[in-house]
Amino acid sequence: MIFRNPAGAPELGCDECGCRWFDGRTRACYECGTPVPPEAHAAFLRELESFAARRGEANGITETGGSAGN
Repeated sequence: MIFRNPAGAPELGCDECGCRWFDGRTRACYECGTPVPPEAHAAFLRELESFAARRGEANGITETGGSAGN
């Protein structure tokens, strides 16, 4: 599931337990271990890109959804 934090940025939540913490290497929830489906990850990246574009930061987003400077 995708929700917005107070700043308006998208955040990914686990569809099974609602946890917002994921292992970036395995793309699985830290709480229950459920993997993030590829289509959910793709939707999250689209939302992240859209958010960045609205903020004028579209060129700083990488394939993994992180900042290019990190």
